[in-house]
Amino acid sequence: MKRAIAMRHVPFEDLGTFEPALRERGFAVTYVDATTDDLGAIAAAEPDLLAVLGGPIGAYEENLYPFLVNELALIEQRLAADLPILGICLGAQLMARALGARVYSSGVKEIGWSPLSLTDAGTDSALRHLDDVSVLHWHGDTFDLPEGTRHLASTPLCRNQAFSRGAAALGLQFHIEASAKQLERWFVGHAVEIAHAGLSVASLRAETAKYAAACAAPARQCLDQWLDQQALVDA
Repeated sequence: MKRAIAMRHVPFEDLGTFEPALRERGFAVTYVDATTDDLGAIAAAEPDLLAVLGGPIGAYEENLYPFLVNELALIEQRLAADLPILGICLGAQLMARALGARVYSSGVKEIGWSPLSLTDAGTDSALRHLDDVSVLHWHGDTFDLPEGTRHLASTPLCRNQAFSRGAAALGLQFHIEASAKQLERWFVGHAVEIAHAGLSVASLRAETAKYAAACAAPARQCLDQWLDQQALVDA
């Protein structure tokens, strides 16, 4: 059986709809708590897939969160080995930093549902399934596009929304894994951030009810195509 390891930074930001999708494809899914588990004990080449999930901290805040040093080292080793790695939000920012790009505050909170603008490379990638689909954005940081990567998507508030590096590495600034049910936990866990951004739980819940279900199938198609491109298919 193939093995997927998901590095989680807060308990309520998990693989979401991607977890049952991975299990259906024959993966055994294991979560690692990036904040407290021994990341140095994980061999970069050990899992068939490494997923680096989101969280409310900066990829550049290792002075506040020392675990980021080991996490970045693991991601860097994984990228150097050209092994499958998927980064979501903070995970994509950590991948960008591990590839030598700058990660920094964008000066604006992009929270809510809106569609992506795909580049030509994005249209020619697994993200093609997300064309004209509203996806969930929940971030205040951004990153420069790492050297040697393909720019896949943008929004008016954030130019670098997605990138790939070869077939093995995919970084997504946005969330296509989160379901409406899962987001009820986010509305509690991120209550302070929501208020500080001048938003309301009621408005975010209404947007989620409008767009989340329509995002589910394209999100699964995106994941499946990306996995298929790496020959991570069921035996």
